[in-house]
Amino acid sequence: MLKEKLKHYKIILASGSPRRHHFFKALDVDFTIDVREIEEVFPNHLAGSEITDYLAKLKATAFTTIAPNEVVITSDTIVWKDGKAIGKPIDREDAISMLENLSGSMHQVFTSVCFTLKDEQITVNDSTMVWFKKLHRAEIEYYLDTCKPYDKAGSYGIQDWLGYIGIEKLEGCFFNVMGLPTRLVYKTLMELASR
Repeated sequence: MLKEKLKHYKIILASGSPRRHHFFKALDVDFTIDVREIEEVFPNHLAGSEITDYLAKLKATAFTTIAPNEVVITSDTIVWKDGKAIGKPIDREDAISMLENLSGSMHQVFTSVCFTLKDEQITVNDSTMVWFKKLHRAEIEYYLDTCKPYDKAGSYGIQDWLGYIGIEKLEGCFFNVMGLPTRLVYKTLMELASR
């Protein structure tokens, strides 16, 4: 459906995430992948979705020229707990510390998606609340050793083993926790296509 509606656009997904690639294929969108390095630093006064909005827009600045028919899509996801952003772990000990912090409590996952066109930029974001059961150290270590979630914010993937056994409840979009609020992406692309 989207493939036909977007036939006059060239969709450029600026993400190295296999999960985001999968989502765009599943949404039936023709796209190319173009990942450009940018230092992901944000001002300290930002909180929650302000951070992901800022970083998603920042990633788009790596594209200095955009053709009239191109849409560059950038995105960012963070885990948010106790007034702090939790990014990707730097090593195994950092991942253990992160998961112990998330254990037995609720945190939020924020994802922002930025659509950059030649003369316009649209940014959407979503938030999901996630509750973890009390995790045992052995469960955390088993998960890290078998799934190696070092490329994931908060050191976990909801679609992995830890998500199966550790998540008691969530409020909001499941796919947002995986890294893309798919319904918002679909809605925004449909609105672009209908112009």
